[in-house]
Amino acid sequence: RTYFPSSANFFISLMAPVITFTLSLVAWAVIPFDYGMVLSDSNVRILYLFAISSLGVYGIIMAGWSSNPKYAFLGALRSAAQMVSYEVSIGLIIITVLICVGSCNFSEIVIAQKQIWFGIPLFPVLIMFFISRSAETNRAPFDLPEAEAELV
Repeated sequence: RTYFPSSANFFISLMAPVITFTLSLVAWAVIPFDYGMVLSDSNVRILYLFAISSLGVYGIIMAGWSSNPKYAFLGALRSAAQMVSYEVSIGLIIITVLICVGSCNFSEIVIAQKQIWFGIPLFPVLIMFFISRSAETNRAPFDLPEAEAELV
């Protein structure tokens, strides 16, 4: 049995996790599992994956909005602002790798790393990627949405 607060918007509260889960499933359509084994074989797969991962912020905003208290919505906006701000740095990191490869195709990115893994010549970019990903997923020390007692 599912319980909802009486002040919560039932439809939005139900749709927030559905939208987030659907976006994560749709993202798998462009990830190759083996050579030639992919649902959608396009040359702009990495840009599609980046765009789909950027839409996940809507699920967070809907979850905060649906419960109706203003502090839940403000927390959701804070989390969404943090996700959007780190998406910019992740986009620039992806562009750096795409410039090194010269293509947006996942298979060509893998083939370009046949001689040397891009983590070695692009080590500072790799460190920036790990910092940005941990900040976007609200891991410590970037867990600002959960640290409301320290922020007030």
